[in-house]
Amino acid sequence: MEQGTEDVPVIYLHEIKRQYMQGETTLTILNGAKLALWAGQSVALVAPSGAGKSTLLHIAGLLESPDDGEVYVGGTATSGLSDVERTQIRRTDIGFVYQSHRLLPEFSALENVMLPQMIRGLRRSETVKRATEILAYLGLGERIKHRPAELSGGEQQRVAIARAVANAPRALLADEPTGNLDPHTADHVFGALMQLVKATRVAMLIATHNMELAGRMDRRVSLVDGEVVELD
Repeated sequence: MEQGTEDVPVIYLHEIKRQYMQGETTLTILNGAKLALWAGQSVALVAPSGAGKSTLLHIAGLLESPDDGEVYVGGTATSGLSDVERTQIRRTDIGFVYQSHRLLPEFSALENVMLPQMIRGLRRSETVKRATEILAYLGLGERIKHRPAELSGGEQQRVAIARAVANAPRALLADEPTGNLDPHTADHVFGALMQLVKATRVAMLIATHNMELAGRMDRRVSLVDGEVVELD
């Protein structure tokens, strides 16, 4: 795969295999899984608990290495990269949103969104400007000085989304991002995610059990016997 061409996916999983040992038993979670994530496209990953959704997300996000196969980011194979190089890709090209917002409780909403930018090395004035703009875009302009404990569940999750996209990643990976929210709030948070996909052309993969939300995304895939299958 050559980098820089228009037809290269943002992330491409090729023949991914992953096994775990459970006592003396070998559990095959992924067995030749293939998946391409394209710029500006939202993909729902729907599968039963234990099917390997989180494992697939972790491998796509370079948080975990496959036993076999290759993860390409922007056309570049990542299996031969050093830990430092993989970490750099996670910081710049990939954003993560989890079911639990994982915000730092001692920091304000603004500071939580500034942090990944400061780790990347941006000037404080730049991080303040960008964090303020993203939070305002997500309807939190009046809440930027509030700490997580002072925010509702939906507000906390929107701050987590803002943090995930603070460094303008090419891919956004979300693991049950609305799983802890009531239906109305979940719909609001999902709308914020879809708004960001359209505005930034980020490639988004969401693991979810919510079939109503999955039905509003561009593609739906599942995991069957360790392989990715397209639904519909």
